[in-house]
Amino acid sequence: MPFELQVALRYLLAKRRQVFISVISLVSTMGVTVGVMALVIALALMTGLQQELQARILGSSAHVFVWKPAGITDYHAEVARLRAVPGVIGAAPAVEGKAMITSASGEGFVMVKGIDPALEPSVTDIGKVLTDGSLDHLTPPSEDEFPGIVLGKDLAGSLGAMVGDTVTLLTPNGTLSPMGVMPRQRRFKVVGTFRLGLYEVDNGTGLVSLDAGMRVAGTDRVARIELKVADVYDAPRIADQIAADFGTEYVTSDWGDLNQQLYSALLLEKIGMGIGIGLIVMVAALNIVASLILLVMEKTRDIAILKTMGASSKSITLIFLLQGSIIGVLGTLVGAILGTTAAYVLDRYKLITIPSDVYQVSYLPFKLLPWDLFTVVVVAIFVCFLATLYPSRQAARLDPAQALRYE
Repeated sequence: MPFELQVALRYLLAKRRQVFISVISLVSTMGVTVGVMALVIALALMTGLQQELQARILGSSAHVFVWKPAGITDYHAEVARLRAVPGVIGAAPAVEGKAMITSASGEGFVMVKGIDPALEPSVTDIGKVLTDGSLDHLTPPSEDEFPGIVLGKDLAGSLGAMVGDTVTLLTPNGTLSPMGVMPRQRRFKVVGTFRLGLYEVDNGTGLVSLDAGMRVAGTDRVARIELKVADVYDAPRIADQIAADFGTEYVTSDWGDLNQQLYSALLLEKIGMGIGIGLIVMVAALNIVASLILLVMEKTRDIAILKTMGASSKSITLIFLLQGSIIGVLGTLVGAILGTTAAYVLDRYKLITIPSDVYQVSYLPFKLLPWDLFTVVVVAIFVCFLATLYPSRQAARLDPAQALRYE
């Protein structure tokens, strides 16, 4: 074992008269551990929340939206044309309208989305998240029956509506009467329920056939074509490419544009939380400075003796650099392991539940990215190393004659 490392370990594990120094070193190590652990958990929380919301948003909506201001008359031709764009793996028409929905035991507001049941599963995850019923029943087998509607699970629960029940939609697009425009009532039969995991969608969306959706919206044309792309992060480029290649009569947007405020807020929270908890690591680094300064004051006589025995200033500096680095590395590694373990357990067993109507998710997800963990470990060790520089230099500058003068 190198001479400098042996002395550094001996000082860290001081016994008897120097037990106070060992306690200070232990407290410094624990400070680094707690700081790194808190930072790892915080980053895992913000990353998990961002990824969970992104997955649910992308599962409930398309990646790219294509509009024609004049409306789309032949959506089959447009779907075929857009499917030919490189990177596009799914396309489906859509039309939306707002309405008030009532049942025998409740009422509320709903965003009615008209879809093509055959094409919609190629764009969203709706076909995978049906909890009851089927999209194939949206179109009634005969004109004598009510058209079908698939409701979000939370909306169906608030209405007390089950598959087979009848609900009424009150739309602002009504008929003209001597008293003005009267809202029109339309009856629908509940043919299914779904749960996408996004409260805003599950509690406020109803899916109907494309023809029924156009009647609710008061139009005879499809509003837009929704696209699914192979790489969600390539959606902005594909949207710009469609707008450039298809002409000015096409207007495009992507999922990032529609949710820009949400992602900006999450990124800002992640940065703010990282900075705030990163200050804990700085405080722990100051503890290392304090402990090493105390150790230098305690070991003044030992340092002087080492110098008189031939130890160079470089060796003295290295002794205290190693001591502080050991505290930093040990505290960082233990904190990283504890933080990673805590994040895994919290995410695996969903221990922290939150109101889904406020945060869109029912529990706090924790996802730790390898790059985030690597960054935390490297930065924490570097900060702890910087904290050792001043006490180490002070120890190396100690004059043996002055130190031993009153011994």
